[in-house]
Amino acid sequence: MTRKTFENEIQQVKDDVLLLGSLVEHAIIGSVEALKKRDLKAAEKIIAEDVAINKKRFEIENQLMILIATQQPMAHDLRLLASTMEIISELERMGDYAKGIANINIRMGEDTLLKPLIDIPRMAQKGADMLHRALTAFVNEDVELANSIPAEDDEVDALYNQIYRELMVFIIEDPKNIERANWLLWVSHNLERVADRVTNICERTIFIATGEMREIKDSDDEFWHAQKK
Repeated sequence: MTRKTFENEIQQVKDDVLLLGSLVEHAIIGSVEALKKRDLKAAEKIIAEDVAINKKRFEIENQLMILIATQQPMAHDLRLLASTMEIISELERMGDYAKGIANINIRMGEDTLLKPLIDIPRMAQKGADMLHRALTAFVNEDVELANSIPAEDDEVDALYNQIYRELMVFIIEDPKNIERANWLLWVSHNLERVADRVTNICERTIFIATGEMREIKDSDDEFWHAQKK
């Protein structure tokens, strides 16, 4: 395989990663929209479409394994191929979070939402937007953009905390609200995890471009993550 052919194969992999990312973005936004409308058919569709996300992930993984095995890449090329393997795994997990939200919608059955969804759709939109820009940074190996996106995770965490406090008030006012509160708490938890995995993609992008492997977080992040363990 010539260098030009190899570069074309790499570009195809990147294009496929963007396609996978778009499927995941659609699933994240769609699962929350279905929950907001209590649209069970839309939720079932999100669950069914997760098969396509998984299939695309494994197709890309197969492409990567062939390139690694046949080209014996070194330095930057090896970092790119190995890190892309990690990135598609992160994307597949985000798809699982969206499927989880759709499953919650279905498991709620005829129950009404405990409260109108305001901050949860904001979390979904913010997470999807962060993901879109993180994949742009990945494709372009844009270190500056990859460094800047994880700071926005604080906005997602703030929304999560706001939702948590509101749900606790509902529970305190009436313990019968526990189950319906827990449904929404799990939804917001899944969306908070989406933003965390976007940070992982940014870290991998920086590693591809610079060879530097490091976590992007400050002392406040360390405290936050310690609370979630």
